[in-house]
Amino acid sequence: MEKPTIVSAEEWEQARDELLKAEKEVTRAQDALAARRRRLPMVKFADGYAFDTPSGTKSLLDLFEGRGQLVVYQFMDNGPDHYCPGCTWLTNNVPVGGVAGLAERGITWVTVSNMPLAQIEAYKARMGWTLPFVSSHGTSFADDCGAGRGFMLSVFLRDGEDVYRTYNTTSRGVDRLVFANSIFDLTPYGRQEDWEDSPPGWPQRPTYG
Repeated sequence: MEKPTIVSAEEWEQARDELLKAEKEVTRAQDALAARRRRLPMVKFADGYAFDTPSGTKSLLDLFEGRGQLVVYQFMDNGPDHYCPGCTWLTNNVPVGGVAGLAERGITWVTVSNMPLAQIEAYKARMGWTLPFVSSHGTSFADDCGAGRGFMLSVFLRDGEDVYRTYNTTSRGVDRLVFANSIFDLTPYGRQEDWEDSPPGWPQRPTYG
């Protein structure tokens, strides 16, 4: 296997500095995309779904748990004897403290699957997962989100009793979820820090405050 060229420390520093400039350009471009994302229009979403959860049936509004924003990851249902390796990998790599960190910014995370709840709970126990999972089995939720039999991330915003969809992504767009701060960038209020380019009136606080 061919390895990178061996150079002097000075040459390495020069090459690293050049790469850093490119990295900073990507960061600025990502910040600009996040600002556009926060200005996307939103669409009203129905709340007539009955999700099966370990604590009983819940509506989409219930899944917010009183918070203003909801991130839903649709975990593929591949039948009773096969589990999506990509969804499994992603779930394995969501930071342990990630859900609590999102909750501190008013964001609830829920993983939804069309698998029956008993199957979900058995797989959770087998994998040692503590992330909240609910079942959309028997509902049109996955189809209405556009996930169908696949996987997808959807973001919702609550205004009183009304629920709106603000964003969705799939395929490689979901990969960024393993990095907690990037999840914030997908939500309508972003990271809620004062350096962000957000619409007037959006909740913000000092970055290190």
